[in-house]
Amino acid sequence: MLGTGSYRLLLATLAPPRCPACLDPLPGTRDALCAPCARELDWLGPRTCPRCALPPPCAPCPGRRRAWDRSWSPLAHDGPARALVAALKFRGILVAADLLAAPLAAGAADLIADGSLVPVPPDPRRRRRRGFDHAALLADALSRRTGAPVAACLRRGPAPRQLGAGRSRRLASAGRFAPTLAGSAPERAVLVDDVHTTGATLDACARALRVGGAKTVIALSATRALG
Repeated sequence: MLGTGSYRLLLATLAPPRCPACLDPLPGTRDALCAPCARELDWLGPRTCPRCALPPPCAPCPGRRRAWDRSWSPLAHDGPARALVAALKFRGILVAADLLAAPLAAGAADLIADGSLVPVPPDPRRRRRRGFDHAALLADALSRRTGAPVAACLRRGPAPRQLGAGRSRRLASAGRFAPTLAGSAPERAVLVDDVHTTGATLDACARALRVGGAKTVIALSATRALG
């Protein structure tokens, strides 16, 4: 019987590891981005607006009337980061989930502390079609890195497709969110999603969590759309 190391070596020989962003072959067997993709990541850093997660100046701030208390994203939604989101969202690539969770865990430890991770629920039809929940995969990866529990306490009704939709359409069709019948929302809820675009979906989730009893709501996303 092959041991774990031998199995990984055999797997690497038969199917050499590839960068989950650009799909170029990777040297060795590490689950990582290739060096060029790692260099091209657009880091937003800690100096973004705490309400809308955009770099300053953000006036008029699009997060000023949102139901969350704080919002943050470590990466701009472009280049390799956008490719990682696509790998997670449409192919369920677990390596992509872990790579996106790593900067969230490193940069938002204080926001996650004493909170429960609440994945933003996908449209149920798309979840059935894809066979996985990408936000739940991201939340699970973040939980493994931080030790924070995952509380899947939101459900969602069918909603129009958001990919490529304009701001007005996103705001009008953010979907229907409510705490599930399984229990109330955690007192400190940390929403987890792949990308923060207009914030309409995150805001709908935050409002549902408030109704469900959350005292504090943090909105975390792996990437932030800047355009």
